[in-house]
Parts: sequence; structure tokens; C-alpha cells
Amino acid sequence: MAAPGALLVMGVSGSGKSTVGALLASQLGWKFYDADDYHPEENRMKMGKGIPLNDQDRIPWLCNLHDILLREVASGQHVVLACSALKKMYRDILIRGKDGVPRKCGEPGKDEKLAEVKLFVVHLNGSFEVISGRLLKRKGHFMPPELLQSQFDTLEPPSAPEIFIQINVNKTLSEITATIMKALR
Repeated sequence: MAAPGALLVMGVSGSGKSTVGALLASQLGWKFYDADDYHPEENRMKMGKGIPLNDQDRIPWLCNLHDILLREVASGQHVVLACSALKKMYRDILIRGKDGVPRKCGEPGKDEKLAEVKLFVVHLNGSFEVISGRLLKRKGHFMPPELLQSQFDTLEPPSAPEIFIQINVNKTLSEITATIMKALR
């Protein structure tokens, strides 16, 4: 498989996205972004109060992440992004921008091309019980464990034609990263 411009490590809160993503970026020599660092304060406050985010909350955040991915990939930088990206529509926005519609980049009047990021999706999946147990042990995160069920309810696992693999979170960190590295070859 040709190397993607960006690798998305996705899943519900507590699935290990940030840990796996940071380790992968280090092993690959790619730049790492944690989508949680880019949530606007309003989103953090809403989740902190136990209120799940809706599409209206997430779309501007995802568009910002798309712009970051696009900028990095256009400059020749490969990127690992840890992001929940629970719905296919959200992953489409990461690839194509707002509303999943390809956006044009470049200056007006020049040859314009579609601004799309080649994205390889790694879905970290696991049972509610396993992931809930992880969240209960986690300290200092704005996402309360009470919102986990809403994430499972929202989750649309990747499917064709998306380019993806699914990995169970019951595996060790080294097994997870080895599986991803093998899939990238």
C-alpha cells in the first residue's frame, strides 16, 4: 500500500487513541496531533458538564483539523491524528473539508486541485465494559465517563470504501502498533 498522507487513530473515548497515535508517530517519524487539543473551550465545558457534543459542535472543530492535515500533507509532512471521528461524515470532513465536499486550494486563477487528504483509518474498538473500566482509571481529562454510552451510540465503524483496519483494544500496545505498521507496508 502506498503511504497515506495521514493516519487517523479513531475510537470512543478511552480506546487508547492518544497513546497509540503518539507511539506510532514516534515510530514512523511522523508529526502527531491529538484532536482533543483543538476542541474549543465551549466544547470542553459542554462535555465537562456531562452534555454530549452534537454535529453542530463538532463540524467547526473537524474543519479546523482538516485544514491542519491539509497544510501538513501539502508541505510533505506525514501526520498521525488521534481523533474520535465517530461518524463516517466526520471522517469525510477530515478528508475533504466542510460537509465532505472537496474544497479548492491555491490562488484563484491558477490551476486548482481538489483539496483532499489521503487518510488511512485505524479503528481501536473494544467492549463498553473494557473501555469504561479504562475511563474510570483516567484522571484529569475533560471527557467524563458518563458520556461513554453516547459515544458508543454515535459510533459508525469504518467500512468500505474507507481504507481502514480495526484492532481490538484488548491487545497489548506493542501488538497494536505492530499490526498497524504491518498494514502500512
